[in-house]
Amino acid sequence: MSEAPNLPPEVLAAARRTVAMTLPGMEAVLVTKDLRYTDVTGDHLRLDVYRPPGLGAAERRPAVIFIHGGGPGGLPMKDMGAFTSYGRLVAAQGMVGVTFTHRLSWPVTRLLDGAADVAAALAQVRASAAAWNIDADRLAIIAFSAGGPMLSPWLRDAPADVRALVAMYPVLEIEGSAAHRGCETAETLAAWSPLAQLAKPGRKPPLFLARAGGDATPGLLAGLDAFVAEALAQDYPLTLINNSGAAHGFDIGEPTPRTLEVMTTMFGFLQSQLGVDAARASSGSV
Repeated sequence: MSEAPNLPPEVLAAARRTVAMTLPGMEAVLVTKDLRYTDVTGDHLRLDVYRPPGLGAAERRPAVIFIHGGGPGGLPMKDMGAFTSYGRLVAAQGMVGVTFTHRLSWPVTRLLDGAADVAAALAQVRASAAAWNIDADRLAIIAFSAGGPMLSPWLRDAPADVRALVAMYPVLEIEGSAAHRGCETAETLAAWSPLAQLAKPGRKPPLFLARAGGDATPGLLAGLDAFVAEALAQDYPLTLINNSGAAHGFDIGEPTPRTLEVMTTMFGFLQSQLGVDAARASSGSV
């Protein structure tokens, strides 16, 4: 991966780790790298597009947009092994994967900067859909870890083109988070806490939520479980799967049978919500 300066070797080693799942055709996908999606200063604020090979200019495929969690400032998160392999996994299943680096960070959270970048990236996806073989009416958004709050706009009221949401071991309640309270205003916390959005009126797209049962991130499971309880109270279209005993980031690194089951179920959810024929996806057609 492209490397930010002065990062400890253990951080760089972790950044190179790929997802626990592989599929035939991953190495054959077409990758377009380092596209500018925002005028904000920062050479790391770039976007990559992963497409199935052999598409004609007029062919359109549903797109999955990946939102990373917080990381060290200036690190090109889209170049992490996790996101390069996720992009390839999506394209190998007949969809278009979009990864990008935004300014959300940790432990200095920068929610509003991250949210502005996420909005800019999604606007660029819509504007460039034809050039990138994307069906702009079939989009899914997947957020990881501290990227969970970035799902808030679509939990409030999603446009019709956002067909599905996925949250992987996510932060879903931030008004009680010490890290977030130390960086953000009360107004920002209320606006960007996913839990706080559930009772608001508006279109609610189906959400797939993957829980790491052994997650040791302070406060994460308590907030996630509160979110689930409220989602059920609101009769939200929620699909919940628990990876019992698994650590935060369980999809990265060595596979286990349960992790592969969770990932296979997640991809099946995306295929179903985006109208992808799973039996034909491996051949690159939908």
